[in-house]
Amino acid sequence: MNKNKKIALLGVLAALAIVLSYLESLIPPLVAIPGVKIGLANIAVMLALYKLSVKEAALISICRNLVIFLLFGGLLALLYSLAGSILSLTVMFILKKFTPFSEIGVSVAGGVTHNIAQIVVAVFTFSTPSLMLYLPVLLVSGTIAGIVIGICSGVIIKKIK
Repeated sequence: MNKNKKIALLGVLAALAIVLSYLESLIPPLVAIPGVKIGLANIAVMLALYKLSVKEAALISICRNLVIFLLFGGLLALLYSLAGSILSLTVMFILKKFTPFSEIGVSVAGGVTHNIAQIVVAVFTFSTPSLMLYLPVLLVSGTIAGIVIGICSGVIIKKIK
């Protein structure tokens, strides 16, 4: 892929991630538990991870985090989001590269590790170890969200040349 096409694709995927994040914020919570989300923007990150490289996927993820922070979020939301994005993308890259996991397995691992990173940041930020009690709920929601995002991403990845 030539440089101009790659830059255009990165722009499209970053815009898609930003729009999906915004659209997800408009959806009423499925459960009355803070932090439980589907993570629609991760479809764009998964596409970049599978069709481009981990570097481009990281660029899209960081771009999305920063734009959403500038438009809608607070500093704590940015910290949670960046910590989750960095850990989940690292784990997803390792699993994609070194294991036979499908897109669904990679996405589930990403969803779960994203939630783990967010809880760790919350525990250190508020000096409240009892927040770890919230982790089982987030692990279940991360698994479910990872399955949904993995299925969607897998279908799209197979359709794109």
